[in-house]
Amino acid sequence: MRSDSVKKGVPRSPHRSLFKALGFIDEELERPLIGVVVAKSEIVPGHIHLDLVAKAASDGVREAGGVPVQFPVIGVCDGIAMGHIGMRYSLVTRELIADSIECMVRAHGFDALIFIPNCDKIVPGMLMAAARLNIPSVFVSGGPMLAGRGADGKTLTLTTMFEAVGAVGAGKMRQAELDELEERACPGCGSCSGMFTANSMNCVTEALGMALPFNGTAPAVHAERLRLAKKTGFLVMNVLEKQILPRSVLTERAFLNALALDMAIGASTNTALHLPAIAGEAGVALSFETFNKISAVTPNLCRLAPASSTPIEELHLAGGIPAVLKELARKNLIDTAAPAVYGTLGDALKNAVNRNPAIIRPIDDPYSATGGLAVLWGNIAPEGGIVKQSAVSPSMLKHSGPARVFESEETAFDAIMGGGIQAGDVIVIRYEGPRGGPGMKEMLAPTAALAGRGLDDKVALLTDGRFSGASKGAAIGHISPEAALGGPLALLREGDIIEIDIPARTIAAKLDAAELQRRKAAWKEPPPKVSSGYLARYAKMVGSAARGAVFE
Repeated sequence: MRSDSVKKGVPRSPHRSLFKALGFIDEELERPLIGVVVAKSEIVPGHIHLDLVAKAASDGVREAGGVPVQFPVIGVCDGIAMGHIGMRYSLVTRELIADSIECMVRAHGFDALIFIPNCDKIVPGMLMAAARLNIPSVFVSGGPMLAGRGADGKTLTLTTMFEAVGAVGAGKMRQAELDELEERACPGCGSCSGMFTANSMNCVTEALGMALPFNGTAPAVHAERLRLAKKTGFLVMNVLEKQILPRSVLTERAFLNALALDMAIGASTNTALHLPAIAGEAGVALSFETFNKISAVTPNLCRLAPASSTPIEELHLAGGIPAVLKELARKNLIDTAAPAVYGTLGDALKNAVNRNPAIIRPIDDPYSATGGLAVLWGNIAPEGGIVKQSAVSPSMLKHSGPARVFESEETAFDAIMGGGIQAGDVIVIRYEGPRGGPGMKEMLAPTAALAGRGLDDKVALLTDGRFSGASKGAAIGHISPEAALGGPLALLREGDIIEIDIPARTIAAKLDAAELQRRKAAWKEPPPKVSSGYLARYAKMVGSAARGAVFE
């Protein structure tokens, strides 16, 4: 056992004395040590209950003959961090999470790991760590929040709140109505209740084969979540015995399955950052071209919030991710023989049933013939940009309009709230990329403000930053190379005509190459926004969003 390195033999007598200071007994030191990596905190709604999930997982480990040992990781609540300096500190934690787990696991000699994430950067950070460490590992998330309900019975999510801010600014909603929504929108613990980034990544973890079925959809407050965690405790002991290692599961087949699911469920654009980063740790190349290749042949079967008002709990009731995968398998769009921590991915589909074809469209009657995400290229995005096309109004799939150029998210938001954006405009927010931000902030505040003012089907928004999984509309992010590196986005001027054609996968300014070159020659790199601390170090190390914004 790996843990023998910290507990066996005469030289490890001092180590055993420290274990005994923790309350361990000799019998426990003869058993496997299972690290339970848990993102519990009291600042994130998706994490507040993870102590209960961790206890259930630990109970399963102990009943199956192992010794569970819990240790924490950090996590930022993207909703609370949104719209201010805090959002610079969201994506950057992904690397901190992976690195800190590596440190803890290597230092303490764990034999196997259970990862308990919830929320945006924590899931991919943990998956990166699992691939890097390559010791037996299983995932179980904290599960999604139930949707809120308005006094009129309508479904509410966090998106409702951000859009309501725009509605109040436009005079379409009274402050008293906003106050009531505030009380009702987020009814309890769990990751926010749409197909936002956290839930997207927890669902994708199922398709990767690293978690049991329903990991992504069983609600946080249901006893089913605790039963799932306890089963995971039993499962990790079997995975340890059989030495099923993450890199034997996280193969190219697994990532292609994950992309197919991603397209079918209309997942967050942030998966285009996280899946390449996870794949890189597993030694698998995953490019933007692969995203479009899978999207071209994978129909979109689900339209959950923010693409509709349907919360993720409805997907669970309809049959969850196994039912979606089973629909895809009918057209051989996934590899059911791909390995999983419990056998093969096909084992998860044996009892799967699509209980509600209105929520999970049959493969022969999809919402669209192509997937939920699309990568666009052109003279302002030579390395690509990403859009959640399943959340774009049909009227905006093709659009041409004048650029309204902003050097930050805040100035763009102020212009939207002040009525300075008109139908037909193309908002450009630059110097918000991984290096220029630094930290590649999410842009939920401006996209939601547009929606609240009734402009989300009339205005496009481009950025070298990124969007929340809760964003909707013609919001095209991750535009690479970023402006801070002299990418073409930095060369745009107010009034330049931008042409967007999502079906054709193109985005371009009506500028010839000679004009772009003249502007490039006159461009000067701006001074860094942050000169000290972790963000300054991050800006020096981080690479292109087109390659997952990983450290180079």
